Parts: sequence; structure tokens; C-alpha cells
Amino acid sequence: MTTSDQIVQAVKNGQLLTSAADNLRAWLQAGLPAWAEESLHELIARGEWSELNDRFYRYLEFGTGGMRGRTIGVKAAAAETGTINAQGSPAHANVGSNLLNDFTLVRAVMGLHRYVAKYLATQHSGAKPKIVIAHDVRHFSRHFCELAASTWVRLGGEALIFSGPRSTPQLSFSVRHYGAHTGVVITASHNPPHDNGFKAYFVDGAQVTPPHDKAIIAEVDRVTLAEVKQHLVSDLALVKTLGNEADDAYLAVAAQAVIDAELLRKSGLKVVYTNIHGVGGVSTVPALIHAGVRVTEVPEQAAFDARFPTVKSPNPENAEALALGVALAEKEGIDVVMATDPDADRVGVAVRNAAGKMELLTGNQVGALLADYRISKYKELGWIPPAGTPHACLIKTFVTTPLQDAIGKGHGVKVINTLTGFKWIAAKMRGYEEQLVKAMGHGFDYDATPFRERARLLQQHSSFYLFGTEESYGYLPNDSVRDKDGNSACLMFAEVCAWVKSRGLTVPAYLDEIYLRYGFFLEGVINIYYEGASGAAKIKRILDTYRASPPTAFGDTKVTRFQDFGREKFFDADNEQIPMQDLYIVTLANGYSFAARGSGTEPKMKFYLFASGPVQSAADLPAAKAQTKASLDALKALIEADARKRAEG
Repeated sequence: MTTSDQIVQAVKNGQLLTSAADNLRAWLQAGLPAWAEESLHELIARGEWSELNDRFYRYLEFGTGGMRGRTIGVKAAAAETGTINAQGSPAHANVGSNLLNDFTLVRAVMGLHRYVAKYLATQHSGAKPKIVIAHDVRHFSRHFCELAASTWVRLGGEALIFSGPRSTPQLSFSVRHYGAHTGVVITASHNPPHDNGFKAYFVDGAQVTPPHDKAIIAEVDRVTLAEVKQHLVSDLALVKTLGNEADDAYLAVAAQAVIDAELLRKSGLKVVYTNIHGVGGVSTVPALIHAGVRVTEVPEQAAFDARFPTVKSPNPENAEALALGVALAEKEGIDVVMATDPDADRVGVAVRNAAGKMELLTGNQVGALLADYRISKYKELGWIPPAGTPHACLIKTFVTTPLQDAIGKGHGVKVINTLTGFKWIAAKMRGYEEQLVKAMGHGFDYDATPFRERARLLQQHSSFYLFGTEESYGYLPNDSVRDKDGNSACLMFAEVCAWVKSRGLTVPAYLDEIYLRYGFFLEGVINIYYEGASGAAKIKRILDTYRASPPTAFGDTKVTRFQDFGREKFFDADNEQIPMQDLYIVTLANGYSFAARGSGTEPKMKFYLFASGPVQSAADLPAAKAQTKASLDALKALIEADARKRAEG
């Protein structure tokens, strides 16, 4: 039986999806490299139809921020695997329209280049499209970086890359610093080792947002496999590699995360730090040391390693990822542990409590601590008025704790809620920047204006960005970078720890002080994973049924409000309309609420739960915590059971 006959028979037998069969045939007829064709023929001969469905049922979606997916399939062919290198990387990223590989990566680069060229034409610019590309330590990351840069130059653009792995926030900064028109970072953040990703940035150093995102997607979708073939071999002759000056420039702006540098320097603060085999050691460690922090690194996790061999997942949200750091802190008698994810845009922390035990803090808790401290410190130093001002703002996502709304209100500053993703926070910053530039007139250089002066001018003519945060362990101190920054976040948290230390408190005790002012707030999250083609259908079913048949009660607690951000119009505190998105916020009769959305980066359905209650005194706080936790746990079980039922139809 021929390969074509086998495909036809598999479709008839219900083993292969029609869409997968169509894409598979197209790839087999495209004249792929010999190893790629051989791999597909082997998988067909072996009858790996489930694998082929997952690889070919669609083209890897270039979403509004880029794309992310497997580079290594569940079942690989011999020609794909080849000789495994020292870090466990196969010879080739696996073949498939729904995988991140040479073919889908080049397709994305070509589409991005076409859009940037058209954009420059609308700006009446004769400049070459200029891109900065960074990468993390994952399988194929350096290869993808060089292939992307080579493709960009062949297409007539100018490409800048780094000498080795660099963090996502450094890429964001470098786009602005080098006057690039776009940027890309090759990373899958904290995803499993078999994944990689392609995140696209625009001229402002932020991930792309409307209208550019949809236009880029359209250009990517128009690129054919035949066009991709001519760019599959890298040529770096005209690609520029950035030197030490690029790192020095980024570290200088990262240092601005510290508001009271003298306080931190005098504190003698000691921390344990781990980069969990990722890029964090490149910038986080020197930034902390330069600020006067005494850093002890976790030796088992310091080296770059695409396998992330010491953890189940390189995600600082997980306690297990910080376990080696906590053990080292106990051994050395150090009170603070900080961990960044593989591309160093997120940070997780553990601190010692009053009982002497190390305690993990959630992203919501860290965000609340940073928000309260930074606003207070800005007031103390005279950056903003003591009573607050509507011209200074805290920006957070809708799925981040309402405690931060309370903190902002209590301090008399504006609180902006955005959709999930730091690109929406960056979009607000861009708007504030544009307002100021317009007010100051021709010749005003926003980035060259000293930060303190910029803060004054923004309050006079626009809005001064105080701090931005999202619950998924992402924080950003100022607008010199336009994406969440784990390197700067470590500096910010170190400053909080130094201040707490100067008061003779523990970090959890400071958090309790915040609860006593604003009430106790507790958050929870439900992640329901559904892999592959069938999993995508289940996630869609949950989202669709929520819209068609919203929940009316969970147990004895009635739903009092259902907000559909994909159908209704909502406006932020600046009276700007929130873009439409499939996000639902459900409010219950007891004051609790939760948000539901499909993850944009992983194959999962996410629910974010929010509970709160008043606290009369410090003596009442333990009981309030216990009661709220019990109520939230019960609600969590009901929401998850309902979602799984909806997924099955």
C-alpha cells in the first residue's frame, strides 16, 4: 500500500482527521529536506495516527503575541532524533504544521517582515526593517535565533542578535534602545522542555497589540511552504552580534527598579537565587550584586540546561522549582529565596516567617507587597503627593487580586485593570507616553529624559506609571522596559525585604499589616489541561457553554453577575474600551468571584478565584484566613467539577 493509500485508509477508518490528512499531503508534496520526508514516511508506516493528528490537524497558530508549541513530538522518527547532543537535544526539531520547527519559524519570520515593511511604507520611511532577536536556553533556541536572523537579512532587513542566551525583558528594552522596528524572543517561558516559542514585539518594545497583531497574523497565514524552503539554511554573514554594551545598557535601566538605593545597600541583605537552568544568571545576579545584595546561587541549577533536569517544571510558581533554593537557604541561614523562570520574565520567592519557617508567597501576594511598598516610598520621597493623585497609576490585570485595587484606592492613585498579558499593560504605558510627547512638542526625547523628571512631567500632562503586575508572577517597575521583568523584580523584592528588615519585621508580617488595613484576600487557580486536537475541542466546549449557558449557582451560592468580555463593552479607569476577548467574570452572592479563560500559551483552561473578608483586629486574622480558605476550597471543587462536565459535552 502506498503512503497516499495509507492516508486515505486512515481517514476512512477515523484514525486521521481530514484537516491533518490535507496538511500532511501538502507537506509530503512540498519537496522537504530528505530527513523530513523520511521522518513522515516512517511515522505513516508505523501507523502513528494520533501523533500525526496532533502534528498536522492545524498550522501552529500565530496568535496575537506569537506562537508556542512542541518542538519534539510525543513519538519521534529516527531521522528526526539522529544523534542526541549533550543536553538531550535531537538532531532536528520535529516535522509538522502544528509544531515549532524550521518551517513554521521561517514562515512566521517572513510574515512579520512583510508586515513591518508595509508598516514602514505607511510611515513614509525608507529604512530597512530592523529586528533584534534574543533566545533562551531551550532545545533549538540558538538555531532558531540564527535561522530567523538569516531569513530576515535575506529578505532585505537588518538583524541584531546576542552572543548567547538573554532574557525576554532585555529583548524588550533592546528594541527601543537600538531603534528597531520589531523584536523576537525565542522562548517557551516556563513550559515543559519539549516546547519552544516565538514572541513578537513591535517598535515600542512591547508585544504586538491591535491593529498590528491581526495584520501580522494575516501576513503569516499567506506565506506558503514553497516560499519557506529557500530560507532553511542559515547565513550569518550580514547578521550583527551585539557586544557587552548591550548588557551594560540594559543593566543600567534595570537598576532603576530600586527606589531607595541607599536603604538596600546598607541593609546587608542576603538572598539565595536560582535561575532554574535558564538565562537569569546573565542579568539578575550582576544586578543584585551591583545593588549591594549578597547573592548565593544554587549550584545545581546555575548552568544552562534545556532539559531543566533538577525540576519537574521550570516554573517558579511551583514549590518544587524552589526546593533546592529553600534547602540551601536553610543550610546557610538565609531568609530570602528568589527564582526566575527560563527566560527571566517571572520570579517566585520564599521568605522566612515569624516562626522561622520558609514560606512561599504567591504572585498575588508579592504583587500586593510591591504595590504597597512602592507607592508608599514614592510618597515618602516626594515623587507623588502624600494624598495620592489621579495622575499616577497602578496597572494590573482583571485576573490579578482585587487586593491591589484596594491598595491603589487606599493610596489615592488610579488603578487600571487590563486583559491578561503584559502587552495590555504596555499598551497603557504607550498611550501615556504618546500623551506626554504630544504635550511637550517636537524634539522631546522621552527615553532620554531622566526618570525622575519624566515622572514629574507624566503627572503634569498624562499619567505616571507607578507599577504593573499580573498574578502569574510577572512584575514591572517602570516604563523603560515594556514587558514583565524578572531581573528588575528581584531588585524590587530585595528592596522590600531590606525595608522590612530595617523595621525588625518579617515579610509575612508586613503582608498581615496590609490585610489589617484592607481586609483579608485569598486567591486560587484551577488549571485543567487538555492536550492535542481533542483537548482543544474540550477547551472550546467549556468556553462556548459558559457563553451559551452561564452558571447560575455553585452549591447553595447563587451567581449574581456574569460578565462576558467577548460580547459586552467594558471601559477602564481612563474610560478607554477594553478590547473584546473570551474572558468571563462570575460574581457570587457571598462576594467571591472568579474569572474563566483559555490559556493563550498552554493547552489548558484556567479559572482564577477571588475571596475576601473583613478583619477587625490582628487577633481575628488567623480565623479569617482559615474560614476564607475553607470556603474557597469548597467553591474550587464545584467550579472544576462543572467545567469538566462541560468539557465532555
